[in-house]
Amino acid sequence: MIGAAWNLMLGFAWIVLTGDFSGRNLLAGLLFGYLVLALIQPQVPALTGNAQRLPRLIRFIGFFLKELVMANLKVAFDIITPTWYMKPGVIAMPLRATTEFEIALVANLISLTPGTLSLDVSDDRRVLYIHAMFLDDEPALRRSLAELERRALALFH
Repeated sequence: MIGAAWNLMLGFAWIVLTGDFSGRNLLAGLLFGYLVLALIQPQVPALTGNAQRLPRLIRFIGFFLKELVMANLKVAFDIITPTWYMKPGVIAMPLRATTEFEIALVANLISLTPGTLSLDVSDDRRVLYIHAMFLDDEPALRRSLAELERRALALFH
């Protein structure tokens, strides 16, 4: 988080120094800030791991967008065809997330994906209850949800 704050400050410093207050210039400032922080990372212990976070975030966004598109297509197909293929049900998914933020992030990412909805978290915060629109292949759904959780948690560890 410290690296992200420094990167943001460097991006705004870039805007002030160049005098161009555009989104493109902010993006350029953030890119230059990222490169500067990546170069000084070995000398500043607080920035350790910062250079690996951006590529991880970009890969996660690509992964999540792919999952989002596939889920949308599956739900849309079920809606436009005369036969209903859905087999709704509720599953209990064990969580690897431990903090409130991580649990909320995983639950919200699952709810953002069409066809799945986070219902509740157990009192001990170890199980997430999820309603799934397509529960015909439960092991595949569990693998998909576990992969989503693994990638989301990798953003912060």
